Amino acid sequence: MISEGVEWILAPISAMISIGVGLLLFRYVTKKDAGNRRMQEIAQAIKEGADAFLKREFTILAYFVAVMATLIAVLINPFMGPAYIFGSACSALAGFFGMEVALRANVRTANASRKGLNSSFPIAFRGGAVMGLSVVGFAVLGISLIYALTRDPEMVLGFSFGASAMALFAKAGGGIYTKTADIGADLVGKVELGIPEDDPRNPAVIADNVGDNVGDVAGMGSDLFDSYVASIVAVMILGESLGYKWMNIPLVFAGLGIISSIIGVAIVRVGKSGNPGKALNMGTYITCILFSSLTFTATIIFGYNIEVWGAAMVGLISGVIIGVTTDYFTSIDRAPAKKTAESSQTGAAINIITGFSYGLISVLPSLLGIAAASFIAWTLAGVYGVGMSALGMLSIVGMIIAGDAYGPIVDNAKGIAEQSGLHEEVIDVCDKLDAAGNTAKAITKGFAIGAAGLTVLALLASFREIVKDITGEYVNFALMNPLVLSGVLIGITVPGLFSAMVMLGVGRNAFRMIEEVRRQFREIPGLKEGVEGVKPDYASCVDIATKGALMELLPASVVAIIITVAVGFIGGIRALGGYLGGTILSGLLFALLMANSGGLWDNAKKYIEAGAYGGKGSETHKAAVIGDTVGDPFKDTAGPSLNTLITVISLVASVFAVLFVKYNLVEYLT
Repeated sequence: MISEGVEWILAPISAMISIGVGLLLFRYVTKKDAGNRRMQEIAQAIKEGADAFLKREFTILAYFVAVMATLIAVLINPFMGPAYIFGSACSALAGFFGMEVALRANVRTANASRKGLNSSFPIAFRGGAVMGLSVVGFAVLGISLIYALTRDPEMVLGFSFGASAMALFAKAGGGIYTKTADIGADLVGKVELGIPEDDPRNPAVIADNVGDNVGDVAGMGSDLFDSYVASIVAVMILGESLGYKWMNIPLVFAGLGIISSIIGVAIVRVGKSGNPGKALNMGTYITCILFSSLTFTATIIFGYNIEVWGAAMVGLISGVIIGVTTDYFTSIDRAPAKKTAESSQTGAAINIITGFSYGLISVLPSLLGIAAASFIAWTLAGVYGVGMSALGMLSIVGMIIAGDAYGPIVDNAKGIAEQSGLHEEVIDVCDKLDAAGNTAKAITKGFAIGAAGLTVLALLASFREIVKDITGEYVNFALMNPLVLSGVLIGITVPGLFSAMVMLGVGRNAFRMIEEVRRQFREIPGLKEGVEGVKPDYASCVDIATKGALMELLPASVVAIIITVAVGFIGGIRALGGYLGGTILSGLLFALLMANSGGLWDNAKKYIEAGAYGGKGSETHKAAVIGDTVGDPFKDTAGPSLNTLITVISLVASVFAVLFVKYNLVEYLT
């Protein structure tokens, strides 16, 4: 056996390799031909809009980060404040780096589609892989640096809190932006005027393309960065009382997960089958097999308990099952999407009822998977095993994000191809790429929510450990305790409140966007008719989406944090423990329901657009577009933001636990 305490060095080495490979792939993408002048003009407009949004968003969030870091440094620990800033910066950097390559890969994918699928797929996928490898690289390198300097997992907790808070704002802000533009483009363009989705006449089309990048690339990257870091930190805290070896295990497994993802990315090929979806799935399966083999070998070499390895494998298998389940309930060629499309023949109301109902059904297998994984992992290795199962599920996150970021890249590529007037054969190639991308994005959302479910269960256990270190005893969170029950009831309401606030924000901003799109079609002569030389004012729509998203992103997130702090200071640790349980249970339910329903409505619409039930422009299609519009903020704003929300709430409880123990109204009154 290798001496105890040395093997964790594998983590930062793997992280640096991951960042290095990401840079090589970035160079590979940027060397490809960006196409003709018109294609480059469209791509540049998208890039300028995305860069402007992120710059303004990060400027606003910098103030929040500074205030929060100061509070943590003054009230909790002077060293945890800088760790919080570092976590925020790493999360933002990973999202920004991934988005930058996506903004370059989109036009190059569109141009390569002229030569066929085998030329365009590698550009899109490797562009997405830059995002995946950046996320895991920056995450593990950041954790390793803080751990090397302090050897204290609670300092790493500050890094995780910074990453989570940034992810919450990035996901909520990006989600509001992308759905503002998408709804404006769809309702006026498709429903009112009957023009194609990416028609250059539509003033909201560039804002829609920008939204794909700030929401599905930068936002989702920060989201999974947050869950990934939180899962590692939770296991480190749970292992602190057991010795250094137990704190090192999650770092070793994370490092081996990075190596597995790098190899998986390298071997993904479309091949002769010409099926991008099959290629993406095969890459994921191979990465899982590699991770299983490498961690088993490390377990033997380093003398780890085999039960710990088994708990990680339970999480990995659960992640695959959740992905398959999500695929069934959202995929365009499965029964739920087809039946929802069929129901659209009777109007939008039945479409919405059908899609919502299937969304409710879809919650059951995913939550059963999380329940089974947590129980089996606990049986194998106690609460430490539950944490390892979360880490096992997130171990291949580099490959998962590569597939997710591939989605908006090919979506943008299709839009650029249509707006540039490329041949129908080129657009057909982009359609094939896009179909696989839609499924990949839906699976990633299900995977991210499932992973967050196991992660917050581990964080709940680590919260209990932190409280024990403060008070000297384990606190009992029995449900019949009125403080615990009160906390549960309050916690159940928070995910619903957060969802309502961000979706109302989408609605308000979308109203402004719709009015602007209508105004341009009404006031710009020749725009509706497509007269040559007449162009819409894309910049005004980009500006509306940007200002509205930034205005709407803070209230919901800040309110959720304030409620958490209020419960801690008023009800104390028992109320807070119940509150965390309530937010976890309702948060997972809402997140799975909304993500799956939204994906289902989207693919039901696409099934009709492919020619079923009257095809594009029919009354059935218009009903499906309305259903998809309802689903847009479900699947791209509220749903995927909830898994980040419950992680942030759990970390707030852990970081400020020492204050909640010392100062709370209930203890003072009694």
